[in-house]
Amino acid sequence: MKKIKLGSSDLQVTPICLGTMTFGEQVDEATSHRILDHSLARGINFLDTAEMYSVPTRAETFNVTEKILGNWFEKNPGARQKLVLATKVAGPARGMGWVRGGSTDLTPSDITEACHASLKRMKTDVIDLYQIHWPVRHVPAFGVMYFDPAKDVPVTSIHDQLEALGRLVQAGKVRAIGLSNESPYGVHEFVRLAEQHGLPRVATVQNPYGLLNRTVDNGLDETMYRLGVSLLAYSPLGFGLLTGKYDASGTTGEAAPKGRISIYESVRKQRWGRVESLEAARRYNALARQHGLTPTQMALAFCYTKWQVASTIIGVTTVAQLDEDIDALGTVLPPDLLEAIDAVRWQLRDPAV
Repeated sequence: MKKIKLGSSDLQVTPICLGTMTFGEQVDEATSHRILDHSLARGINFLDTAEMYSVPTRAETFNVTEKILGNWFEKNPGARQKLVLATKVAGPARGMGWVRGGSTDLTPSDITEACHASLKRMKTDVIDLYQIHWPVRHVPAFGVMYFDPAKDVPVTSIHDQLEALGRLVQAGKVRAIGLSNESPYGVHEFVRLAEQHGLPRVATVQNPYGLLNRTVDNGLDETMYRLGVSLLAYSPLGFGLLTGKYDASGTTGEAAPKGRISIYESVRKQRWGRVESLEAARRYNALARQHGLTPTQMALAFCYTKWQVASTIIGVTTVAQLDEDIDALGTVLPPDLLEAIDAVRWQLRDPAV
């Protein structure tokens, strides 16, 4: 696979990134290791994880995914040098009492301690891309549509966060830094302060992007383009809705085919479990079939070919799913299909925002 440079960093990654949030919940360790083996054999050089994983989040599986990766690196001594490894420090706990005791802030010491803990769990000396999983300040994200000034409370400043990340870079623990679930304002402010104070410049922003949520196209795309920040697109298949598996079930509940949305009630209550999200997915999936493509092929090709996307993060539970996702690379969507996709978005907007 070709390599893409991430932002102003020296990191060179494949256009497909293996996301690992299923490891330790839906996928046991042995299967996780088989998926990692096969991913490396197929040419993917980019792995993404987080201290919070696996997902759905719970105290019992907090940090488990990083430990699974660490065990795999230990079993495969040469693998680590072949890969760009990304992980994330969790933002404010958002009701998760097992994240820093439920803290509503993310302090410089929190960032430092979390980084050292991730390094230890993953049995590595350096994290190639260290990301803040979600903003410390209040922002509309994870299904929240509007910014609410009343929820804007004093927290650690972006400058202080950057200084903490800068110390990790200077110490050789981190090679590059990134953001996740960020707004245009947040990306601009991180870049502005980095340039003003000689601190590390963010290389990436990891946000949801796909047929069911294209809010990146409403302003963040220009921000990334003008500031030279790369997009890592997550949930390109909308938690399975864009594979077509739920199309005939009439529901995303327990009666639906096996998948994240049908297995976990907590996921069904999120943006991907909305009736509107399922309805939009059915429209897109029908378009794919009308053009001789599988829903998975079309949804992934949409991300793989967009100028806005540097690398698309895929999440799988089997080696077969991994092959299907990788094989979609190179699929070209004709102009009339892209126009039809835009027409659906014009009518239904972004139901999984």
